[in-house]
Amino acid sequence: MTAGDTTNAPQAAEAKVPPAAQPGSGQGERLDSIRPFLPREFAARLVDQLTVGSHPQMVEVVAPLTGETVVDLPQSGPGDVRHAFEKARAAQPAWAARPVGERAAVLRRLHDLLLDNTEHLLSLLQVETGKTRLHAFDEIAVSTATARHYAHASRGYLRPRRRHGALPLLTKTVEYRHPKGVVGVITPWNYPLALAAMDILPALVAGNAVVHKPDNQTALSGVYLRQLAVQAGLPEELWQVVTGDGPVTGPAVVDHADYVAFTGSTRTGRQVAQQAAGRLIGCSLELGGKNAMIVFDDADLDKAVSGALRACFTSAGQLCISIERMYIHHAIYDQFVDRFVTEVKALKLGSKLDYSADVGSLTNTKQLETVTQQVEDARIKGAKVLAGGRRRPDVGPLFYEPTVLTDVAPGMTLATEETFGPVVSLYRFENEAEVVKAANDTRFGLSSSIWTRDGKRADEAALRLHTGMVNINEAYAAAFGSVAAATGGMGDSGLGRRSGADGIWRYTEIQTVARQTLMPIAPAFGLSPAKYTRLLGSSLRLLKTLRLK
Repeated sequence: MTAGDTTNAPQAAEAKVPPAAQPGSGQGERLDSIRPFLPREFAARLVDQLTVGSHPQMVEVVAPLTGETVVDLPQSGPGDVRHAFEKARAAQPAWAARPVGERAAVLRRLHDLLLDNTEHLLSLLQVETGKTRLHAFDEIAVSTATARHYAHASRGYLRPRRRHGALPLLTKTVEYRHPKGVVGVITPWNYPLALAAMDILPALVAGNAVVHKPDNQTALSGVYLRQLAVQAGLPEELWQVVTGDGPVTGPAVVDHADYVAFTGSTRTGRQVAQQAAGRLIGCSLELGGKNAMIVFDDADLDKAVSGALRACFTSAGQLCISIERMYIHHAIYDQFVDRFVTEVKALKLGSKLDYSADVGSLTNTKQLETVTQQVEDARIKGAKVLAGGRRRPDVGPLFYEPTVLTDVAPGMTLATEETFGPVVSLYRFENEAEVVKAANDTRFGLSSSIWTRDGKRADEAALRLHTGMVNINEAYAAAFGSVAAATGGMGDSGLGRRSGADGIWRYTEIQTVARQTLMPIAPAFGLSPAKYTRLLGSSLRLLKTLRLK
C-alpha cells in the first residue's frame, strides 16, 4: 500500500477559492483546532515510547486538516536503531520459548482493546492523516480482524507438519517453523494503523521481535498500537519503535534486521530489495498500483456507481488499492458516467472529526503537488475534466476535489503513473478481450475490480487479470478484508504476500528433520552396490505405480 512515489512535481498555481457553498458543491466545514481531540500531553506520552538518544533532532509534524503542529517528533539516529535491535534481540528468545497459545492470547486481548479505544484511535488517525472518520474506521476494522485471525489460526499455521519421507515407513520427516529473529517493519503514512497491524502482529505471534519504523507523519498511530499491545501483555522490549527520515533510518533498519517487511513506493522498494539481497535476508514489499475497475454492460448500475465512489475516493484516493482507471462498456457508458459524475459532484469535503464528510484531505504537501501536477498535465494535453480538478484551501490546506477525467491518453503522466489521490480516468470498451488487455497494460499489478451479474464472466475475466487481488462486485474491501487469504501484488506492485498463511510464514524459517529407521539409504545387509541400485530402482517404480507422493 504505497504512500505514493513522490516525484519532484513543480508547484502548480494555487486555485482560486470557490464561491459560497451551493448544493452539491462539495463545500465542507473547517476544524477549528485539533487540540480538543489530541492534547499535547497525550502526544507526549506516546513519544516517550520511541527509541531515541538524549538529544535527538526534532521534526515538526503538522495536521493535514488544519496546518497545526501535532507534535515535535524526536528522530532516531543510526545508533538508536542499533540500540533498538539490541534490546529487541535480547527479549526475543524468551518470547519465542513461550507456547504459541500464550503468544496468541496477547492478540485476543489486543482485539478487544482496539475496539474499546475506537474513538481515541479514530481521532488520532484523522488528525495524523486527514482522512474522514468513516475511512479511519476501515483501519480499525482491518486491524481487529488481523488480530482475531492470527489469534485463532496461528497454532495451525505454525504446527509441525509430517511430510512423506524418502522411504515409506522407514523415513519419518517433519517440517518445523522457527521465528526469523528480529523483523524490521517499515510502514507508510497512508494507513498507519492497519498496515502496522497486518505486518507486525503475525511477526510477533510467530515468535519474533520487531523494530518498527513508521513514517514521521503518522508515527503516533503506530506507537499507540504498540501501547495497546503492551497493555494486552506483550513484553515492552519486544516491539521497538524508531523514527526518522526514510532514506536515513530505513537503511539502518535493513542493516540490522533478520527479515524486512516494507510498504511504500516502488522506487524505494527496489532499494530495500537490493539492500536485503546484499545481506541474504528475505523481504516482503507492497508497493505501487495503477488499479483498474471494469464495468460490464449487465452490471447493477446502482451498486456499480456506489462501489466506484468508494473505490476511487476512500482516504482521498491515498490507498494503494484505490481505482485510478475505470473501463465502462460502451452500451452503458453514457448512463453510467452521467450518474457517476453527478454523485462525485455531490460528495462533501470536510475537516471535522465526525462523520459529516464524504472525502477527507490529502496528507502532505508533496502529495497535493503531485496530484495537482498530474491533473494539470493531463488537462493541458487534451484531457477533459468532468468533475473536480481544483485545490480547496477554503476547506483545509491540503484538500483537493474528487476529480473525474476522460480522454486521458498515452503521453500524459496520469495515464501510467500512480496518482495516489482523488482522481480517476474513464475509458470506453467494446469487448472482454479488449478491456482485459487494457487493464493489464501497466507495469503494476496490485488490485482490480469487476462489476457484472454474470458469475462465469466475472470468474473468467478475474483469472485473466494480472493483479494479486481481484474484487467482484466490490471496490476493494472484499479481498483486502479477507485476512485469511493472501494479499499483495504482481510486477512492480511488490514481492511476497501479507495476510493468511503466507502473512505469517514469511516470518519463519523452515527446518526439515528426517529420522531414518531399520536400514540406511545406502547399500546394507550384504547388498552389493549393483544389487542395491536395482532394488532401489524397482522400489521407485513401485512408488509411482502406487501413486505415493
